[in-house]
Parts: sequence; C-alpha cells; structure tokens
Amino acid sequence: MNHTLRPLGDSAVVIQLGDSIELNTHEKVKNVTAFFEKNPQDWLLEVIPAFTTVTLYYDPIAILQQTPHELPYEGICSVLNDMLSGEIKGDSSSERIIEIPVCYGGEFGPDLEEVARINGLTTEEVITKHSNGDYLVYMIGFAPGFPYVGGLDPALATPRRESPRLKIPAGSVGIAGEQTGVYPIETPGGWQLIGRTPLSLFQPELDTPSLLQAGDRIKFIPISEEEFKNWEESS
Repeated sequence: MNHTLRPLGDSAVVIQLGDSIELNTHEKVKNVTAFFEKNPQDWLLEVIPAFTTVTLYYDPIAILQQTPHELPYEGICSVLNDMLSGEIKGDSSSERIIEIPVCYGGEFGPDLEEVARINGLTTEEVITKHSNGDYLVYMIGFAPGFPYVGGLDPALATPRRESPRLKIPAGSVGIAGEQTGVYPIETPGGWQLIGRTPLSLFQPELDTPSLLQAGDRIKFIPISEEEFKNWEESS
C-alpha cells in the first residue's frame, strides 16, 4: 500500500494515504483503521482516522522492546512499513445506512431562507436537494460525534456565516461550503443552519458514544414540527 509516515509529537505517527478528499483515499483510510482495530499490537494505544490519514498513538517503551537497536520513531516506522508493505484488507462487512430525521426551517433552521437566497432556490428546493443527497461520513471530529460528511449537492454550497453563533443547539443540521453536518452537542459554530434532528448523535454514557462512524452512509428524512416534538417526547 502506498503511504508516507511522519511524526506527531514523540509518541504518535501519521500514516498519509492520499492528498485529496476522495472515495479511493477514504477506502484506504477505512481499511487501515479496521486492520489495526482488529489486529491489536502491544505498542498501539489509539487509532484516529481522518480525511486522508490515520494517526497511531504508540507506547515508545513497547516499541523499544520490539526494536531495541533503533530510536522509538525509527522503530515504529520500521514496524509500520513492514505491516503496510502488502495489501491491507479491512472490514468487509456492508456499510451502515443511518436515517436522520430532520425538521427543516422555522426555529429549527433559521438560515434555510438565506441558503435558498444565496443559491437562487426556493426553500422547498433546498429541502428536496438536501434530503435527496447521497452522504458519506468521512471522519468524526471538531466536537464529540461531529460528522464530516461528503456528498452535498453543489447547488447547495453556501459560505459560513460572517458572524458565528455562540450557542448552537444539539441536533442542528448545517451547511458550510461544500459540506453538510450535524451538531451532536451544543457548541459555538458558524455553519448555516437549515434544520434540526431530534435524534441524539452523541451519548457519552454508552460504550460507543458516537452514533455515526467513518464509513457510514446518511439519509436525511424530512419530518414535520409535530413529528419532531413527538419524537422528543417519546425518547
């Protein structure tokens, strides 16, 4: 597998698998991540996938024990180059499709009309295009459980707000540039908000707190305000 390595501090290494955000690179990231998650090493502490990289946090002492004649970073590079020299097969299971109900506009999507205006669309057209998209979760970051999602219709691309909001409610669905995403927790942010989901994307009390994972497909399902409130009351 083609890759390059670079250090991150004194106990992490970044595996670079591509230079652009594209499906082929994402598949490599997914395979490498799954490989290390399913093949734990004595020296491996944490695996963090991103758009084009996989970062591995390692135990320098454990690496020294495995490669006693090399410095820790030289040792981890030797080990990884050997492990990645062939084809890496990751998780062969089918991808997950996660349906996310969204109430668009109104108090839940205060920027829906602005997104429509900027792109020369009606609000109904924005909702239709957004809910018909084929979305792929490339990575989780920024905030706990926050998905960076590819697949937004180019006709909906909208710049971030000039003045970010200090408080965005959990579940808010937004657009920033050519990406869409869902705020899993209440946080400041500058994305254009077009709706909100009653679905909880981050539950820290669970063993797997983030509902979404890299590699998931997302389907946004439009719901009414009444359905939103009924969902909240029943959860």
